[in-house]
Amino acid sequence: MNVSDYYSNQLLSEKSQNLALYSFLKRSLDFVSALCGIIVLTPLFILIAILIKIEDPRGSVFFYQTRVGKAEKPFRMYKFRSMVSNAEERLKDLLDKNEIQGAMFKMKDDPRITKVGKFIRKTSLDELPQLVNVLKGDMSLVGPRPPLPREVAVYTEYDKLRLTVKPGCTGLWQVSGRNDLSFKEMVDLDIKYIRNRSLLQDIKIILKTIKIILLPNSAF
Repeated sequence: MNVSDYYSNQLLSEKSQNLALYSFLKRSLDFVSALCGIIVLTPLFILIAILIKIEDPRGSVFFYQTRVGKAEKPFRMYKFRSMVSNAEERLKDLLDKNEIQGAMFKMKDDPRITKVGKFIRKTSLDELPQLVNVLKGDMSLVGPRPPLPREVAVYTEYDKLRLTVKPGCTGLWQVSGRNDLSFKEMVDLDIKYIRNRSLLQDIKIILKTIKIILLPNSAF
């Protein structure tokens, strides 16, 4: 082994050790934060559930959806329901009104969104049940947005790099413009996050997310 190979192997070993430590600390932060969040926010969970039921008594409080996680493993993601009960069935009639390019669907004035749903989306409160996914280990507090199976079906190999880490409740995309960005820009930001991920960066993204929740932006 020459000197160059020796130092290359040393750097790879150090990088592997750093990622292992980071993964351990990240999971610890995720578990403790999610558990504390669920306990502290229980009154808010109950209030949102009541408001959803008052507006639409026949619909469920929670919305369950299959998403794709790390290594393309599917999991069940939880959210507060922000749309009418038959939202998925009505989607096919709205696909031609998609306002974002790429393997995603976004529509600013989506007629499927309820009044309560519009508020909890604006404030990102609809995402709170994902703390359960974090607790279970399906998701992390910070990471790429978990895509739908139909989105992954049209992913390129480059796009699939997003699936090399656990998806997150929030991420670099969400605090960098969110729906003002294209699908390609979202993928680029996610891959940038993955390549430079660190505990410090995660904490910065979490703090920026809290700011967005307290001072809602134009998210839809």
